[in-house]
Amino acid sequence: MELFITSLNSGSNGNCYYVGNEQDAVLIDAGISCRETERRMERLGLSLQKVRAIFVSHEHGDHIRGIPQLAKKYQLPVFITPGTLQNSGLPQTGFPLKALRAYEPVQIGELRITAFPKHHDASDPHSFLVAGQQTKVGVFTDIGAPCEHLIQHFSQCHAAFLEANYDEAMLENGRYPHFLKNRIRGGKGHLSNQQALDLFITHKPAFMSHVLLSHLSKDNNCPELTKELFDLHRDTTEVVVASRYVETPVYSIRAMHQVSELV
Repeated sequence: MELFITSLNSGSNGNCYYVGNEQDAVLIDAGISCRETERRMERLGLSLQKVRAIFVSHEHGDHIRGIPQLAKKYQLPVFITPGTLQNSGLPQTGFPLKALRAYEPVQIGELRITAFPKHHDASDPHSFLVAGQQTKVGVFTDIGAPCEHLIQHFSQCHAAFLEANYDEAMLENGRYPHFLKNRIRGGKGHLSNQQALDLFITHKPAFMSHVLLSHLSKDNNCPELTKELFDLHRDTTEVVVASRYVETPVYSIRAMHQVSELV
């Protein structure tokens, strides 16, 4: 099955990732406004009428800020763990809320969405694997450290949104206070370029067609530097840097290497 993916926004100012097929789609997080989500999807030729649900990775504002208005306007069910919901401040009326639990797949049309735990400083954070028959797309951001859960799922993916949040030297020499630097690199914050690259080199399957480097820090990373780093090891995988300002193109992902850029 062909899956279509795009990053509508990626960064500490808002995160929203789209994965769908011809009939159905889901959003992983909704951290930008309803209006901006609509505008970006319209520019890409995508329809919100195909979006069937929002899946929430954790409760930080850059991942949930747009949910109340978007979910209410389109009556989208929001899949969220009880722990995340309790700490999110999201309204519990106005749109359907569905309990999300690790390793209990959710079927949305022909899409199968599976959540699994990750290391991050939130109440009950999860990453996601979205499968359309044999085609699999992972959403792996806000990860303090690689773990067996991440390695197992990354190695199955035909495409992945993979966090590459900070350059270690830029973070160390930057303006952030010491406590914040330690929070970012302390095992429950974010993946560095090098951590992400090590995962990419060691566990990337030969059939991975795209990696979308995600959640890059505005102050502690450089998109050009990050892309150059990964391009050295990409083989046949296309390396894309997901922007914190605009949407990426829509990419078509297939299990049999039949991949094309749509926009």
